[in-house]
Amino acid sequence: MQKKKIVVLDRDGVINFDSDAYVKSADEWVPIPGSLEAIGRLKEAGYLVAVATNQSGIGRGYITLDVLSQMHNKFRSMLSDYSEKEVDLIVYCPHLPEDECDCRKPKPGLLDQISRQLDVDLESSWMIGDSLKDLQSALGRKMQPALVRTGKGGATEKEEGVPDN
Repeated sequence: MQKKKIVVLDRDGVINFDSDAYVKSADEWVPIPGSLEAIGRLKEAGYLVAVATNQSGIGRGYITLDVLSQMHNKFRSMLSDYSEKEVDLIVYCPHLPEDECDCRKPKPGLLDQISRQLDVDLESSWMIGDSLKDLQSALGRKMQPALVRTGKGGATEKEEGVPDN
């Protein structure tokens, strides 16, 4: 694999505001101030940017794949205000935690999918998230984890087992 610079982002709580009641429509998908600008700067600096997101709202019947697509189209459209370059890949896990799939973070499936589809070695790359699952996922692939304080990040910061950044 080629050595490409990549940053992997969680979605809810990192790029957009999260909701304990789930983000259920494109109208409810609202970017956190500064998140799109930061992604735009990463893209303009030559980084690949991928999004890896658990979306159990699909498995719970709260949203459909079409609604998820609408949210991601809104994200891409809004990002175009900050960069001529698009996000490189968005991958998601639609399963419930009890489904015990390989793609639900902290398991490695989503990161492995990113590695394959973008032909990148994730080792030493960055993963930015707001939950312990995001950080564990990163460490499982020898990535550098970064915890944001948005979303659930403030509460996550106080959890036992959170790696120092």
